[in-house]
Parts: sequence; C-alpha cells; structure tokens
Amino acid sequence: MSLRVTFVASARSYPLLAERFGDDRPLDQAGWEQVLSVAHALLPLAAAELRYCSPTPRSRATGDGLGYAPLVQPALRECDMGRWRGLTLGEAMAREPEAVDAWLAEPRCAPHGGEPLPVFIRRVGGWLDTRPMEDEGTIVAVAEPSVIRAALVYALQAPPGTYWNLDVRPLSTTTLTGRAGRWNLRFDGGPDQPSRV
Repeated sequence: MSLRVTFVASARSYPLLAERFGDDRPLDQAGWEQVLSVAHALLPLAAAELRYCSPTPRSRATGDGLGYAPLVQPALRECDMGRWRGLTLGEAMAREPEAVDAWLAEPRCAPHGGEPLPVFIRRVGGWLDTRPMEDEGTIVAVAEPSVIRAALVYALQAPPGTYWNLDVRPLSTTTLTGRAGRWNLRFDGGPDQPSRV
C-alpha cells in the first residue's frame, strides 16, 4: 500500500523580512492575489480523498481560496518559538544575538524556551506517519513552509540541521509517497506541468 501526500505551501502574507515567528496574521491583498493566480493550476488537488491545513489563518485561507475546504490539523502548527513568538528574526537577533546564533548552529537547543527543532520535526513526522492508509490514497495538506521543511527532513531521515538548507516557496507543492516510516520525495513535473519540489 502506498499513500500520496501533497503539501501546498501557504501564500505569504508579508515580505520575507517581515515574517514573524508564530505569525497569526491573515493573508493580505497580495497574498490573496497570489492564491487566485495559481488556483486554476492547484485546483485538481481538491480531488484528494483527505484535505488538511495547519492552524494558521493564512494556511486556512489559502486552502479555502484553492477550493480545498481543509480540516485544521493542530499537529501541523509551526514550531513553538517560546518568547520569540511574534518577533522577526532580526528583532530576536537584536534582543538575544548569542541565543539566536546558538539556535541556528545547534538544532537541539531551544534558547527561546519553545520547541527544539528535532521535536518539531518528529511532531510533523508523527502526523505524517499516522495518516489513514488506503491503496493509492491521496492527501493534500496546506501548511506553512516551515512545516513542509520539517516533513521533508523527517521523510528523508536527514539530520535536523538539513532543515536550514531547504527552501519552500509560497504556493509551491511538495509530494511524498509511501507509508509510515518509509517515505519518498516525488518529483513530478515535466515540460507540460509545473515541477513539484
């Protein structure tokens, strides 16, 4: 038996440098325009047997805007950033430069008082491994790019530090196939269809 899980990265609400840890802001006008511009290409994913999203307002709005009517999954929430929640990376760096340096250098530490990166990765991986399995079952999940990066590290059984080397763009798709404990990254795409990374 094999399951196909396609992650869709939520649209971005604000410029990258304005992104905040644990950002609860809804999609802005530019984000809605992004969703509408790709909706025709991503609409076929609405045929998935199960449709989920992370709890953030922008993931829910992205899923609804794409016609998925997704079910919120608490396990797909972003990493708990403790006292850095609501701060940009620059603001956290200005307040606690040594702590930010330690966090970026050592995945197992959580100087912010929240979730260490390996715990976050295992949480997202645990969600992935407990999805209902049917022959050739399909799932679509709209989530924050950070959640998708965690799923990829888990699926590929890569070291936690690999998380920092993955770039997941807004409204990109990432497909994993397999079953609990055995996942493969699938590259679709070709000359006539967008690449899924």
